[in-house]
Amino acid sequence: MLRFDHQGRWARCGALLSVAWLMLAGAPARGQEALSAPELFSPWLDGDRRNPPRFERREPASAAAREKRMTPIPSGAGVTGFDSSNARKTRRSKRGVQTAATAPAAGAGEENASRYQNPIPPLDAIAPSRSPVLGSASALPPAPGAPPVDFGPIRRPPKKRNAHPDEPDDPYAPLGVRLGAFDLYPAVELIGGYNTNPSAVPGGGAAWLYAMSPELLVNSNWSRHEFKAELRGSYTGYQPDATPSLSRPYFNGKATGRIDVTRDTNIGIEARMLVATDNPGSPNLPAGLARLPIYTTFGGAFGLTQRFNRFALTLKGDAERTQYEASKLTDGSTASNDDRNYDQVSGSLRGSYELATGVKPFVDVSLDARRHDLEFDSSGFARNSTGLTLKSGATFELARRLTGEIALGYTKRAYEDARLEPLQGLIGDASLIFNASALTTIKFTGTSTVGESTIPGVSGVLYRDVGLQVDHAFRRWLIASLKLGFGLDDYVGLDRLDRRYSAGLGLTYKLDRTVQLKGEFRQDWLRSSVPGNDYTASIFLVGLRFQR
Repeated sequence: MLRFDHQGRWARCGALLSVAWLMLAGAPARGQEALSAPELFSPWLDGDRRNPPRFERREPASAAAREKRMTPIPSGAGVTGFDSSNARKTRRSKRGVQTAATAPAAGAGEENASRYQNPIPPLDAIAPSRSPVLGSASALPPAPGAPPVDFGPIRRPPKKRNAHPDEPDDPYAPLGVRLGAFDLYPAVELIGGYNTNPSAVPGGGAAWLYAMSPELLVNSNWSRHEFKAELRGSYTGYQPDATPSLSRPYFNGKATGRIDVTRDTNIGIEARMLVATDNPGSPNLPAGLARLPIYTTFGGAFGLTQRFNRFALTLKGDAERTQYEASKLTDGSTASNDDRNYDQVSGSLRGSYELATGVKPFVDVSLDARRHDLEFDSSGFARNSTGLTLKSGATFELARRLTGEIALGYTKRAYEDARLEPLQGLIGDASLIFNASALTTIKFTGTSTVGESTIPGVSGVLYRDVGLQVDHAFRRWLIASLKLGFGLDDYVGLDRLDRRYSAGLGLTYKLDRTVQLKGEFRQDWLRSSVPGNDYTASIFLVGLRFQR
């Protein structure tokens, strides 16, 4: 009986082995396999972090980010990075080095980081960004006649979300408002102050000033293509007001879009609008004005960029219109400014070459034509003209150190009226921000503009301006600013050359992310080659900035 039980036990074991052999006979031999994510009994540390079991609690985002940046050490202990060799480990940087398995595709980080930007501050602060298609700095340029109310430290565009998660967040940077696929950064400044010579004439009277300056920046968060808008306006009033009235509005807005047709082909579209006045004291203003006439310039551009490895070629077309309202005179009548209205069309071609990472020299050539509504102005001069501009420079995108563009060139404008001599001369444009240290930032700007003129015999005015601003942060919330500026106004056809100088000191106290307290003092001088036009002005400004 005992023997029978022993034999039955062996028989049952043989039957089980036979069944196992039949199940495995048709399957290929396999080595050990890593457990897949659907295996619910797989230990979490050896599972697939990108697809964990459904019922398992996910780790917080911050810890997940740290886990993602960790470099696994090859060993026989799964993918946890455990090393049983007991060898001394070298200290790694906090950022860590990504392995081929976890590193993003080449260029992906740069592509995402370029799809961005942040609250546009007024003139004092925009970090220059470039349109890869339109080939021009996107920062809004100051316009002749802009009210002197922009003040404060250099404000940078907010960082793109999820960029450099290992870097500490700036506790005073605006958070913005997420609206679908767009980030909105609204802000408004309330400013008050005192100007000893707001009319910018010799012996001008002093006045108190007030201003309200709203602004809005819009950025898309699309994986492809891009849309950005920068809108900034203000209204400045004076008490007591002068004659002509110096109270006036101001608006400068731009919207740009980029369409990524292919990896190497982009289409750029731009729309812009400027509302401003001539500078107080300008010789272009007639006598007897009740207030400064407002002009509006609006237009757009369309560009195509094709990249050939390191070389890029951009073709752009541009059209805009400038229109003046009728001048209101002190006797109650009006004077037409139709002779100052004109249309301008232009085309440009730019070639750039990526000499090194973040450094792209370029050459730019452009042609334009201006056509006025009236063939002859009020003085009998035909002011239609054509222009040619050549520029050469470089763009810089050196992370955390230097960004922007600088260029030098030559411009020439020929007029239909033989009595108007050609306007020509050297020009320069720049918009650079340099991070000298963690506490000190330097901004350099330069602009060159060819303006129209109503003075008989004067072809036009060549405006050249350069500016330098140095910001130093005593604390994250306390920033001091030093500003220096120089401008040169060349009236071609008239023996007049105006030199403008400015110097200012400012202090900004950041209460939190949404409120900033500002103060600034600025001194302006004008020295003209024509006697009787020199003036000096002192400006005191205090204000609050509210941002989101």
